[in-house]
Amino acid sequence: MKIQRTEKGRSELAPGVRTLGQRERTFLLLVDGRQTLSEISRALGGYATELGARLIAQGYVEPIRPPEIPSQRNPGVNNPSEKVAAKLAKPVGAQTAAVSADSFEGKRSLATVRMFLFDISERMFSRRAPELAIQFREALRNAKDRESMLAVSREMLGEVERIAGADRADSISERLAMLLPAEV
Repeated sequence: MKIQRTEKGRSELAPGVRTLGQRERTFLLLVDGRQTLSEISRALGGYATELGARLIAQGYVEPIRPPEIPSQRNPGVNNPSEKVAAKLAKPVGAQTAAVSADSFEGKRSLATVRMFLFDISERMFSRRAPELAIQFREALRNAKDRESMLAVSREMLGEVERIAGADRADSISERLAMLLPAEV
């Protein structure tokens, strides 16, 4: 079953709000209404299944329920649950894309993610921590699949948060979520 962020989950990702840890926020960023809990768990590693269940229980994400089929007995009755089901079926990304000032309309690919991370490495670490910049460049060159790319991005985000703060790390995480291709 596919999952989407709730209002509570969307407000957690708003600038200036930070009640969850980095892992939970990374999980929330990957929830886009198109992937299932198991797909997101495969992308993040073993810990994510339990984390996803906890975020569902805490009300940050919710399963997308399929639209209800209208009753054949009363075809003329306007059923309010149909409107709610149709709204829930709409992916969260489609709801927020129109509001975002920084929309991305390019192709989602690992190559795009790699180039974005190379750029972040240069901007964030080449002067402040040259040894980290070298380490991340090498790790990005060796990252050939989705899992290894996500592992490098998690390490990099941890260092960005340490150097530049949680808000900067969150904004980079949001961009990564836009660039990362859906798992096939």
